[in-house]
Amino acid sequence: MEAKSIDISWDELLDQLQSLVGKRPADLNAVLFLIGVQELGTGPKRFSKEAKQDLMHIAVCRVLSQSGYYAFEGKDKDGWPRWTLTKPIPHGDLLIQETFLKQHVIQYFETLFV
Repeated sequence: MEAKSIDISWDELLDQLQSLVGKRPADLNAVLFLIGVQELGTGPKRFSKEAKQDLMHIAVCRVLSQSGYYAFEGKDKDGWPRWTLTKPIPHGDLLIQETFLKQHVIQYFETLFV
């Protein structure tokens, strides 16, 4: 996916999410938070700052699992998903990392919106 098409796909995704949740996500972190809540499966509720960070980590693991970077281990005693890193994540500057994550987030939602 080229950078231009990523930007277009990203804007389209944000529009779709706005239709679903009633508010356009501000940035990648907001979208990762939504994915984390979805993957946790408890529905919307108030989360502590630490829990929000954990939810975003769950989301990163989940979206990168599509390309084999993480493998799902199971759930812990509190019902939170646990993931294992299975191969190194490519390095790059912040823009490259953000684009890499956006590609995977777009792919994640493409499977849900079919």
